Amino acid sequence: MARIKYYYNTETCSYERIKTSKWDVFFDLLGFLTVSLVIAIGIFWGYTTYFGSPQEAWLRQENSRLRFHYDQLQQEVEKSNEVLAYLQDQDHSLYRMILEIEPIPYPVRKVGMNDTDRYQDLIDKNELIATTVQKVDQLKRQLHIQSKSYDEIQKLAQENEKRLAALPAIQPLSNKDLKYLSSPFGMRLHPIHKIPRMHEGVDFVAPRGTPIYATGNGVVKLTKRSFGGYGNQVEIDHGYGFLTKYCHMQDFKVKPGQKVARGQCIGYVGNTGASTAPHLHYEVVKNRKKINPAHYFTNDLDAKQYDMLLELASRKIRTSS
Repeated sequence: MARIKYYYNTETCSYERIKTSKWDVFFDLLGFLTVSLVIAIGIFWGYTTYFGSPQEAWLRQENSRLRFHYDQLQQEVEKSNEVLAYLQDQDHSLYRMILEIEPIPYPVRKVGMNDTDRYQDLIDKNELIATTVQKVDQLKRQLHIQSKSYDEIQKLAQENEKRLAALPAIQPLSNKDLKYLSSPFGMRLHPIHKIPRMHEGVDFVAPRGTPIYATGNGVVKLTKRSFGGYGNQVEIDHGYGFLTKYCHMQDFKVKPGQKVARGQCIGYVGNTGASTAPHLHYEVVKNRKKINPAHYFTNDLDAKQYDMLLELASRKIRTSS
């Protein structure tokens, strides 16, 4: 029940009832609502300023999740690039060298890497997304080039199966731990004459009687017994311009004209000829030119062992010169 209000009339010296009109009620209500609205707006502004709205909180959380996934994606892209770089290095320095194919030029591998104009519209909208899309596109292009390179290598390998079988692609001794390599290809101090002289092969120090293996398919061209120079030796003609020599042998198990296969035992380590200790002197001749045999020790070594062998050979050359 509404409270009845009175006022004191000084003229009549009596209390009289205040009559409230509809307009008075309307303006009172309007004032109350206005004040309430101002207070509500103030409270809302203060809350959103210091605490944020639920939508803003959700957006911040979502933004944090997107940043986390973006960082994860960047890490995966970097890992993929590292794997691709390894594959490219193997393609360039191992497979194409063995097959004697020209390496893929650097500009070809990097084609389109600097083409940023195509991503300009995306950069204007979101630079993070544009950068990621650009890296993924570059990775896809390089993978496509590498895939085509492997197709070329595979095709050439299939076409040259006999040639690959003839390549002197293993070590002539069982030497996976690389302990027998003693004197690599290159200039060295001659062990007998004590003067600098070109060493045109690779020496493997091993016990007398250690089996010696043919390093590729071929035909025995020569077997020779001698008390000087290379001592007892075997020469194998592999075709395709390749010839291998095995020297200072104790004995051999093959004869001229005999066909041999890669890995077949052809004789044993000895100390014949101009030799100071039991060892095998091994040479590779390509198109009548003697070359470093270590570059062909690939079939019985993995990539890590092959790199270790080259490093070992390089270190031995430096220490002996």
